[in-house]
Amino acid sequence: MVGHFPPHIGGVSSYTYLLSKKIRERGDKVYILTYPYKNVKYKNLKKDPIKDLKGIKIDTSPTINIKGLRGIIFTLTAIFKLLIMVKKYDIDLIHAHYIIPPGLIAVIAGKISKTPVVLTIHGTDIFILSRKSILKPVIKFILKNSAKIFVVSNAVKKEVMKIDNVEHKTKITWNAVDLERFNPNNKNLFKEKLGLELDKPIILFVGNLVSQKGVEYLIKAKKYIKTDSYLLIVGNGPLQKELKTIVKNEDLKDVLFIGPRDDVEMIMPQCDVVVLPSISESFGIVILEAMASGVPVVATNTGGIPEIVTTDVGIIVEPRNPMAIANAVDQILSDPKLKSELGINAREKALKFSKLEIPY
Repeated sequence: MVGHFPPHIGGVSSYTYLLSKKIRERGDKVYILTYPYKNVKYKNLKKDPIKDLKGIKIDTSPTINIKGLRGIIFTLTAIFKLLIMVKKYDIDLIHAHYIIPPGLIAVIAGKISKTPVVLTIHGTDIFILSRKSILKPVIKFILKNSAKIFVVSNAVKKEVMKIDNVEHKTKITWNAVDLERFNPNNKNLFKEKLGLELDKPIILFVGNLVSQKGVEYLIKAKKYIKTDSYLLIVGNGPLQKELKTIVKNEDLKDVLFIGPRDDVEMIMPQCDVVVLPSISESFGIVILEAMASGVPVVATNTGGIPEIVTTDVGIIVEPRNPMAIANAVDQILSDPKLKSELGINAREKALKFSKLEIPY
């Protein structure tokens, strides 16, 4: 596996972790090549019900944390590292998650070592990268040299077909959620530890603080939300400083940035609504995690989100619309019966995504 893996957070990381464990259960050996990390421990994995990373070797490749150079340097070092791993561990198949750089790394190393490569396109990669004309030849090269291509939604598949007609080797493999880890019964003392009022509703965002997640529109929506509530933002990223500036300039109250957490599954069930205000999104694993936790969802009408967020589990709004987000949140928070019904339906619908398919 090449790409994000815990302790990195996000949808890709969750998917590769679940898939790796599933493959191990089948009896195969799994090796991970991921981005370097620091100041993060594997606390969450120790809390996971399966608690088993035996047979999964995790390795990283060095780079520097300078925008513009980080990805380039990681690509170069990771190609060499992957070639070493292929030879050392007698790798039979390379599975890349995300087009660039993991897909490029895998394809180049695969061609040199004559090892077959499969690619999972998680969405944000194709939605963002495909709009950069300079990268289209590179994307076509990766698609052409991948033996199989897996996509996480119909929306992602349509976007891939715009780049190249690879219908014959493309398959939709839906994301999945760990129903034991994410369930309505989980709870801890995070409210008390953060000094929150126990009976005050919580609006939750979980994800990387990057432009495509649209977090600024959720923050701006807080100004229009009539229900007295907290806005809890879990995650970090390059826009954190800018987002905190918006909170300060708008003089917004009860907006808390609590950074990346290894206990999201314990926090989520105690929140009242999860909001995913993305501008671009393939599927949004956080939506499945919220649903599995029995929490209603407010999400934007983009990418593959409408394929899972239906009126029985949440509310869809247009992207970049703070007022629409505020109205949807208020609609749920002001109606206990609606909130309860959406939460129950969400958990039930999440059951359909409990089994992760091994695509090979």
